[in-house]
Amino acid sequence: MFLSVFDVFKIGIGPSSSHTMGPMSAANRFLELILSSDWPRPTGAHVAALKVSLHGSLAFTGIGHGTGRAVILGLVGEMPNKVDPDRMDEIIAEVERAGRVAPPGHPAYEFQPKTDLIFDKKQPLPGHANGMSFSAFDRDGRLLLKRIYYSIGGGFVVTDTELEAMRAPKKSAGDARIPYPFATAKQMLDMARGSGLTIAQMKRANEETKMGTAELDAGLDSIWEAMSSCIDRGLKVDGIMPGGLKVKRRARAIHDKLNEEWRSNRLNPLLANDWLSVYAMAVNEENAGGGRVVTAPTNGAAGVIPATVRYYLHFHDDATRADIHNFLLTAAAIGGIIKHNASISGAEVGCQGEVGSAAAMAAAGLAAVMGGSPEQIENAAEIALEHHLGMTCDPIAGLVQVPCIERNALGAVKAVTAASLALKGDGTHFVPLDACIETMRQTGNDMSEKYKETSTGGLAVNVVEC
Repeated sequence: MFLSVFDVFKIGIGPSSSHTMGPMSAANRFLELILSSDWPRPTGAHVAALKVSLHGSLAFTGIGHGTGRAVILGLVGEMPNKVDPDRMDEIIAEVERAGRVAPPGHPAYEFQPKTDLIFDKKQPLPGHANGMSFSAFDRDGRLLLKRIYYSIGGGFVVTDTELEAMRAPKKSAGDARIPYPFATAKQMLDMARGSGLTIAQMKRANEETKMGTAELDAGLDSIWEAMSSCIDRGLKVDGIMPGGLKVKRRARAIHDKLNEEWRSNRLNPLLANDWLSVYAMAVNEENAGGGRVVTAPTNGAAGVIPATVRYYLHFHDDATRADIHNFLLTAAAIGGIIKHNASISGAEVGCQGEVGSAAAMAAAGLAAVMGGSPEQIENAAEIALEHHLGMTCDPIAGLVQVPCIERNALGAVKAVTAASLALKGDGTHFVPLDACIETMRQTGNDMSEKYKETSTGGLAVNVVEC
């Protein structure tokens, strides 16, 4: 099993990898399909108009998550990793005014967002909670092409047929070029013992079957640069976040107080937790505002890993560039195992799959750069994930603000605590990471849909929107 570090960590925009980045990418895919020969185009037929319907969790919380905006941006050809957040409102306003989209390389297509973008809360699609249907019509209103896409978490998008293939029993061992194709934590540990390599070294060897060392290192630098820049932006901006809840940004004010304490050398027994929390909150306030973030492994959990890396750099003067690379590679290895065997999607398994997975990945990465053995790293990931089991996804008003922002802060604190506990032992522990991941999967399957990113239960219905 191979999932690249660049699949786990993708640069995009907020507020949601599944509800914003995924739908934008789905729109990009549909545009590519229209121009291709991969569908039975009637002779002389030309696409003149487009329609999109959103289903399941995308319908219930799509407005708060910016799903409709993302679809519009995708249909004009914008991509999550390249769109300018400062121009998005202007682009969307122009589509609403003109009633059409004109992506590069295409003719203009009729598209009235008010009537051609439907939030269908009555009819979920069968494959996944985050379903979308894209349709293309000719001038006479005749349906020419229809495709269903699913946003399966972390910005990943698949068609209905691709989803079926993913869920089918695997008949082959995968890419034979991958030297360490671990699909479970047990396989990962067995391969580490057999090879004498660290988890990061095995992950690097796998990645380097696809690219050279310099390209890999440059890519890892880009990921961390985007994460670090997101923290820095979040620490400089204040004001009210969009969406109607009137939630104030707090990271800048907290950061100013921490800097004042730091300069005065006043004793603060909560200092490490405070720095962790403010870094995580800075990222997720940026995410809530639609800024540039990195899926880690999702946007809703984007603050945990950057906060933990920045915390490590802040309190360890001997930290190096190689440490950051090893942190990210180790975290991606754990994230790939979780995604392969369970889910990182809040719409599938609740927030245990988002912040829980992020905390496990961050704990593993921190344990790695602190000199932990593969067994201690696996233990750290298990501790962090175990203590997020059962966590629901119930964002108030469908916005990735409450409880999401603070939840990332607590996820980072749990990650550091888990790494510290694991490093105090020898790696021997009672609950294997694989058992914890399977428990998360089963718990998610048993969880009511009310608590899986639909905003129809939990805090979303028990807190009055102001």
